[in-house]
Amino acid sequence: MVVDEDALLAEQKSFYRARAAEYDEWWQRRGHYDRGEQELVEWQHQVGILDAALNAFGARGNVLELAGGTGWWTQRLAETADHLTVVDSSPETLALNRERVGRPDVHYEVADLFDWHPDSPYDVVFFSFWLSHVPRARFGDFWALVRACLNPNGRVFLIDNRNDPLGGSSARDPYVVEYGTDMHLRTLGDGSRYRVVKVMYEPDELESLIATEGWSVEIESTQWFIFGSVRHA
Repeated sequence: MVVDEDALLAEQKSFYRARAAEYDEWWQRRGHYDRGEQELVEWQHQVGILDAALNAFGARGNVLELAGGTGWWTQRLAETADHLTVVDSSPETLALNRERVGRPDVHYEVADLFDWHPDSPYDVVFFSFWLSHVPRARFGDFWALVRACLNPNGRVFLIDNRNDPLGGSSARDPYVVEYGTDMHLRTLGDGSRYRVVKVMYEPDELESLIATEGWSVEIESTQWFIFGSVRHA
């Protein structure tokens, strides 16, 4: 089936605007995402691994966060960055981000990342749970954008989902109505449905693809997450 990619990306953008108020239920494992105390403890353990890895990476200097969402990672970046810029296509999620972070020195910009270009270079680019929403056909263009965002010694840190290799209950999202090839059909609490891009990379595959774009990359993983650092080769 031929997919109108522009229409799909517009639908994805609308989904995240509409989902803003519900997003943290997934991250905090509340409501329909609550799988009990044991899985919550494991989830928090794996999030702690991500947190420690980002802390060891040291996002300092002039930092850019792409697709900043509701601000869980923005909070952490603001603790180490000398200056932090957050870009997201959803004003609704950025409003929640501002409230959570509570820092007047953080600069926010509402922009579609498929059309956006930086005004100045950054020391660090960070993005979480975003690369999986970039269509495979635009993978190279996205990394060209990242390169344009960085100064010559700049670095990247990324976090994303991983298919659960153990096939546990957390592998499936109760709001995904249909799993397609690199795509999900998702629903919201009000019953509305949206298609979104969802490319689920395995660690070795992602490392290879990024290296092919001319980067030096180290990708690690937990049961549910992929994360790692990237820099100019």
